[in-house]
Amino acid sequence: MPWVETESLSFTARHDSNDAAFADRTLDRLETLRLRLEDRFEKMPDDVTVVIHTNPVSLTMAHPFLPAARWAAAPAGRRYLAGWPMETELHVLNDRHMERRAAGEDSLEALRGTSERLYAQLVLATNNPALPPSWTPRRFVRYLRWAWLVEGGAQYFARQVGLYRAAVLLRLRGGGRVSFPPSRRDAVILGGTIFDLLENERGPEACERLVDGLLPGGPAVTLEDAFDARFRDIEAAWRDYIREMVKGPAGVS
Repeated sequence: MPWVETESLSFTARHDSNDAAFADRTLDRLETLRLRLEDRFEKMPDDVTVVIHTNPVSLTMAHPFLPAARWAAAPAGRRYLAGWPMETELHVLNDRHMERRAAGEDSLEALRGTSERLYAQLVLATNNPALPPSWTPRRFVRYLRWAWLVEGGAQYFARQVGLYRAAVLLRLRGGGRVSFPPSRRDAVILGGTIFDLLENERGPEACERLVDGLLPGGPAVTLEDAFDARFRDIEAAWRDYIREMVKGPAGVS
């Protein structure tokens, strides 16, 4: 099938001709997100192209770090790694493959919002050069250490945190105590909960400050600065928040 381009005011989509409707919806959603984020961030990425892949193999072949990121994620979160951001491109699967991966209505909505989540990640990197993309082996290692902030911030600013509730419940019921901040295995589904809690505790401006810089002391110092509280108190509040979010499943203590 021939590949074509669809343009909007701020974005371009490159896609199979059969995915034209999905491309139009994706660009409309990205334009809405861009307008919302312009009010919250000083700089916005320009000339961003969305590449819509017709199968998972072509997506994986285009990005050698994506299989490693999937391997590092918990099973409950792997389905949501349906795309990958580059400096000027967002690579995502088409609608047909999103539907195949979905585990319910919220799951499908989260998957269809992959391009928005990846764009939010690109906005974070534009305003904080310490965050990826771009990608190098060293930056990928940094991503793994700070995955809770990268993935969580992208979910939060794309307004998708609530869509992962079922995945959080599945992860917690699957056994094993979750770490705080969420490890690289749990960042894809749990990272956004930190930002949701931070907004509740300190307001939306605190979420913007959290992604503005990585403090030398690491995640613990960065979280204490954002919440203006001791690490152990933040963790306790977060675990209470998770209990309430999933209405008390086993796995959090």
